[in-house]
Amino acid sequence: MPLLSRLFASSGDKKSYPCDYIALPDGSSLRLTFFAHASIAIEYRGLHIYVDPVAQNADYEALPKADIILVTHSHYDHFDMAAIDLLRKESTAILCDKTSAEAFAGDCFTMLPGATARPADGITVDAVAAYNTSPAQLQFHPREREDCGYVVSFDAGVRIYISGDTEPIEEMRALHDIDIAFICANQPYTMKPEQVVEAVGMIRPKILYPYHFGQVDDPTDVEALRELVGPLAEVRLRPLA
Repeated sequence: MPLLSRLFASSGDKKSYPCDYIALPDGSSLRLTFFAHASIAIEYRGLHIYVDPVAQNADYEALPKADIILVTHSHYDHFDMAAIDLLRKESTAILCDKTSAEAFAGDCFTMLPGATARPADGITVDAVAAYNTSPAQLQFHPREREDCGYVVSFDAGVRIYISGDTEPIEEMRALHDIDIAFICANQPYTMKPEQVVEAVGMIRPKILYPYHFGQVDDPTDVEALRELVGPLAEVRLRPLA
């Protein structure tokens, strides 16, 4: 899967954000844009997808309006209505977990783990469970709240897994043909480095982007994580602390 990397300037050239371009089998490409923490964007055939937009992570007012917005769960560093209001237009499809959905008064797709949506031509979104399993962490992301991760499938033949906040869980074993995985490494709330390795071993993505790995007292050493993942996947480190 070839890769080109460069900076792209947001409209008005107010600010630039790191991007990766992923060449697809049909000759088109995906553009992955990295803002901060858990906020990313995906552009595909002119469609703009934003994941967990949070206003402090990007100048969303200067960026293209959203065709699709994905929200994994209701924590403040993932769900920010101010950022969503800057990005949404009349036709924007908002997909979110059931807790975040309460803020939209029905004007969204409420995604439960196992649900599937087709918010645009050529794009399918599958909701995946996301929760803590370690006894000391169960209060952060309880299973019964039904937070979500997402698998975004593009008809050009690429699948991207976005973990949301989770630890390694049995549901990951059902994921297949994942080309790119964004896996959280935000200890102590989500995964420790060895847990990221465990998750990668279950999912087997071609490319791993560790994300959501900072803004805590003990941020993950992502360079050491790269060594731990070793031959399981290509690890690409981007500014997602």
